[in-house]
Amino acid sequence: MTLWIPITVAAALFQTLRFMLQRQLSLGTLSAGGATLARFMYSAPLVAVLIVIYMAQTGQDWPRFGSEFWAYGASGGLAQILATVATVRLFQARNFAVGITFKKTEVMQAVLVGWVVLGDSVSVLGFAAIGLGLVGVLLLSAPPDLVRVRLRDLANRSVALGLGAGLLFAVSGVCYRGASLSLGLEDPLARAGLTLSAVTAMQLVAMVIWLRWRDPGQVTAVWGARRVAVWVGLMSMFGSFCWFTAFTLQNAAYVNAVGQVELILSALASTLVFREAISAREWAGMAVLLGSILMLIVVI
Repeated sequence: MTLWIPITVAAALFQTLRFMLQRQLSLGTLSAGGATLARFMYSAPLVAVLIVIYMAQTGQDWPRFGSEFWAYGASGGLAQILATVATVRLFQARNFAVGITFKKTEVMQAVLVGWVVLGDSVSVLGFAAIGLGLVGVLLLSAPPDLVRVRLRDLANRSVALGLGAGLLFAVSGVCYRGASLSLGLEDPLARAGLTLSAVTAMQLVAMVIWLRWRDPGQVTAVWGARRVAVWVGLMSMFGSFCWFTAFTLQNAAYVNAVGQVELILSALASTLVFREAISAREWAGMAVLLGSILMLIVVI
C-alpha cells in the first residue's frame, strides 16, 4: 500500500476527534474564535520542539525558507483559520455529521484550486465526479425539516458556512503542499514538520492578536478550558502532521479524496456520541457526496 494512504486515514481520524472536542468547547465556554485558538495554542510550541529535535537527530541541514515558502505558508495558514472558524460555527447551526460533510466539499474544491494554482491535471470524468458531488451538496443544503427543497431554500447561513469552509480548507491544503515542496528537502517528514511548525507559529500569533483586539476574554478562557483544549491541540498536531506528510507525498486532490473516510467517522460520532438525529434526506445527501468522492478517487 502506498504510504500516503494510511497516513491520510490517520489524519482523518485525528481530525474527527479534534472537531468533536472543538464542538464541545464551542457549545460551552468558548466562542468559535476561542475554539479555533485552542488548536494552535496547545500544538505550536510542541511542534516547534519536536521538529528541532528531529532535525538534530537526523543530522539534516536546515533549508532556506524563501519568499515562496512564506507566501504559501501564510496564505494556507490564514485560509485554515477562517475555515476552522466557519466549521465550528456550522456545528452550532447543524448536526455534527452534516457539518463535517459540508466541510468535505473541500475535495471537489481542492481539485479546482490545485488545477488553477499548481497546475494539477483534472480529467473530464474528474469534473463529472465534482458535478455529482454538487447534487449531494444540494440535498444537504436545505434545513432538515423541509420536505420539498426549493432553490430559494438553499440560500442560507449553513450553506455559506459549509461551502466557504470547504473552499478555504481546499486552499489551505494546496498552499501547504506548495510551501513544503518549496523547501527542496528529500525527507518528507522534515518537509512536513518544518512547514507545520512555521504555519502553526504564525497562526498562534495571528489568533492571539486578533482575539486580544476583538474578543479579549477568549484568550484567558482557552487557558481556563485547558483540560479539554489541550487535547484539541494534541489531536490537531497529530492530524496536521499526518496531513502535511501526505501532502508532501501526493497532490492535495488525492489526499483529500482518501480523507473522506472522515464522513463515516463523523456520522458515527454524530449518532453514537452526540445522540443527534440525521434525516433521511441528509443520509441521502451524504451518500451521494461520498459516492462522488469515491468516483473522484478512481478517475483523478
